[in-house]
Amino acid sequence: MTVEARLKDLGIVLPSPAAPVANYVPAVRSGNLLIVSGQLCLGLDGKLAPEHVGKLGAEVTAETGYKAARLCAINVLAQARAALGSLDAVARCVRLGGFINAVPSYAALAGVMNGASDLMVEALGDKGRHARSTIGVAELPLDACVEVEAMFEVA
Repeated sequence: MTVEARLKDLGIVLPSPAAPVANYVPAVRSGNLLIVSGQLCLGLDGKLAPEHVGKLGAEVTAETGYKAARLCAINVLAQARAALGSLDAVARCVRLGGFINAVPSYAALAGVMNGASDLMVEALGDKGRHARSTIGVAELPLDACVEVEAMFEVA
């Protein structure tokens, strides 16, 4: 089954990739690696939903943070497809990096980031299993609650 078919079965629609808002590119290919810049939890309309604004442990619940991380991963896949032409060119998700906008005492960062990790495995199967870092941060662009970056091996 192709990745696109799997996404369709899951009811996932990839949005138009977000344009960079600063001096960087959305993705860089170097040899057989594709590095995707950090993606926010933007919806199909290209905007942050009000529930995805703010900090985990304050305005944002763990469940909402999980859903936001999942949305970030969907946006990562949209950038990967734009860079590669097809997600079937992905041999493996090598690494995800997660940045969680959280109050200093928030300790459930890993559970929030599972939203992105679970999505990668659902979309890519075993090729979606990856190494990962999850970091709590003081702020993110647009006051988004989650940002996710990725590295893929390309076939």
